[in-house]
Amino acid sequence: MSKHHPHTLNLTRTLIIGNSGSGKSWLAKRLTEHLQMPWTDLDLIHWVSDEHSIARPRAEALGMARVASSKECWVIEGVYDWIISELVDRATALIWLCLADEDCVSHILQREAKRDDNDELLIALLEWANSYRTREGSSGFAAHQRLFEGFSGSKRQLMNRAEVTAFVSTMQQTD
Repeated sequence: MSKHHPHTLNLTRTLIIGNSGSGKSWLAKRLTEHLQMPWTDLDLIHWVSDEHSIARPRAEALGMARVASSKECWVIEGVYDWIISELVDRATALIWLCLADEDCVSHILQREAKRDDNDELLIALLEWANSYRTREGSSGFAAHQRLFEGFSGSKRQLMNRAEVTAFVSTMQQTD
């Protein structure tokens, strides 16, 4: 059941990486609706609670991610390179949403508009998104660049909203 497209991306098992607020979930939702396959958001594996404050033990999170990636076809998206690097060998495609930090910040502000401006979790998320290019270690730009450059399967780097939207509409035209 391989899912090929004219742009030569084999989307059978697609990993989507990028900063918080870059549109990973938006893209994953459209891919999975179009391709009829399961979607895993690594936030739901990494965090015990949806309020993003209690991290799951690392070994448990990796175990859950491996189970998700053992299926024949999937879309898995997230920011955590320490999980993604465990799954990357199973992936047939890698899509990197490499949007400007300020675009990610403004997207989070739109998405979380109902939250209070003084909401500590929101403030932390905005600071995190705004530090993507300077963040050392896990889940920053440099880590994602290494993953992307080292990936031998089909891959695509999308630099802004317009490119992401165009990618989705090309995919939807190729039924």
